[in-house]
Amino acid sequence: MSQRPANVRYPSRPKPLAELVDRCIEPALAAQGFAASGVIMAWPEIVGERLARHTEPMRIVWPKRGPAHAASAQPSTLVVRVTSAFALELQHLAPVVIERVNTHFGWRCVGQIALRQGPIPRRVVRAEPERRLDPEHERQVDEAVRDITHDPLREALTRLGRSIMSTPVRT
Repeated sequence: MSQRPANVRYPSRPKPLAELVDRCIEPALAAQGFAASGVIMAWPEIVGERLARHTEPMRIVWPKRGPAHAASAQPSTLVVRVTSAFALELQHLAPVVIERVNTHFGWRCVGQIALRQGPIPRRVVRAEPERRLDPEHERQVDEAVRDITHDPLREALTRLGRSIMSTPVRT
C-alpha cells in the first residue's frame, strides 16, 4: 500500500474559478487602491446600468496615515472615469453613489468622488440564449423563497433559482 509523500500538498476540494481569478488580479487591483474586485465587478449594480455605461471606477486613493491621523480614520476618494456628457450628472449624483459604494462594502470607506473625464471602453454584451422555465419548476422556486422577508434578497434568489431551473430553447 502506497503512502502520500509528506512534502506534497493535495487540494482538499476543488476551488471556484472566481476564487482563483481574484487571486490573480488582486495585486493589480491593490496597486490601484482596491482591496477587492467587488466594486469593479458590481459597478453596474452599484450605480445602475445607465450610469455604468458612461462611468468606470479607476482607483481608490486612501489618505496618508501617520501618528497624527491614527485616531481619525478618514475615508478614501474614489476616482471615477466618466464620459464628458455624464460628468455633470455624476457630480450631482455623487452623494448617492458614495452611499451605494459604502453600502456595498459595508462600512464608510469612500468619502468623496474625484471625476476624470475620458472615453469609456464599450463593454461587449453577449446575448443570452432564450430559456424556458417549466411551470412546475417555477412553482418550486417561488415556494423555496416564499418565506424570505427581505425583498431584494428574495428577488435575487428568485432570479437565480429560475435561471438554474430553466433550460435553453433549442432553435
